[in-house]
Amino acid sequence: MPRTIWKGAIAFGLVHIPVAVHAGARSARLDFDWIDKRDMAPVGYQRINKRTGKVIASEDIVKGYQYEKGEYVLLSDEDFRQANPEATQTIDIHAFVERAEIPIYYFDTPYYLEPDRGGAKVYALLRNALQKSGRLAVASVVLHTRQHLAAILPVEDALVMQTLRYANEILPISDLSLPEGKSGKTAPTAREVEMALRLVEEMTESWDPEQYHDTYREDLLARIEKKVQAGSTHTLAETETAASPRPSAKVIDLMSVLKQSLQDRPGRASRSKSADKAPARKPPARSAAKSSAKSAKSTKPGKSAKRAPASKSRASSGKRAA
Repeated sequence: MPRTIWKGAIAFGLVHIPVAVHAGARSARLDFDWIDKRDMAPVGYQRINKRTGKVIASEDIVKGYQYEKGEYVLLSDEDFRQANPEATQTIDIHAFVERAEIPIYYFDTPYYLEPDRGGAKVYALLRNALQKSGRLAVASVVLHTRQHLAAILPVEDALVMQTLRYANEILPISDLSLPEGKSGKTAPTAREVEMALRLVEEMTESWDPEQYHDTYREDLLARIEKKVQAGSTHTLAETETAASPRPSAKVIDLMSVLKQSLQDRPGRASRSKSADKAPARKPPARSAAKSSAKSAKSTKPGKSAKRAPASKSRASSGKRAA
């Protein structure tokens, strides 16, 4: 069952048809991940506050409309719904037109309309009327906070809604530099037109969409498989794992915990003898006294030592993603 995108009603005249809108197309593009070629680590994406440079939680992000330079009006989901409540719940039919009257470049994205509870009979009524008249319905619908022009047409036993581009979204053909049609230096001769028509006739066949497929995608997959068979692959670097669970209250040997904590913090200047045995590394900004005090408060071995490099790794990952 396709994913339900929207529920509402088709309205024409005094007739209301409860419907559910489902996606009518899907993307078949190959999915490629971004990887840092230096260490084979995956590249992440983060929403960053441009003033502070810090990552923002999704619940703190709102939509804003800039009505003047640097001045914004904030809009909530409720604002979008209340702008025109009827428009967000109705596919409003404006007119019925002949199919051939709408140029193909106006058509955009297809959606399937399914009758909702109690709407089967009136759904069939509109479908049958469109089939017999040979016309399609021109309507308006709000999807994803934007109003779309749409065409509703019968396809087999279903009603299909195809979003349409508005006239101001279509660029004028008159802006193109085109050859003259029947006269002039670029006009084809009668013999050339006759040969072209013969070729068209020889290549004419019934429409069969199953015979057409993305050959470039298949060629790219074949190349990928060839590289796999040749061993030309790379192992993705492991990302940081989630923090281990906090130890239970059964840990009662405090001295061993403190010693382990100090051993897991190599190179840090400390007044304790345990720290003197650690291999030398670049000293951190924190003092040894603060490190020892913090270790004494912790009941988890190596917890502080593991967190410091982890946060540093996240920061560098965030910079690459930005």
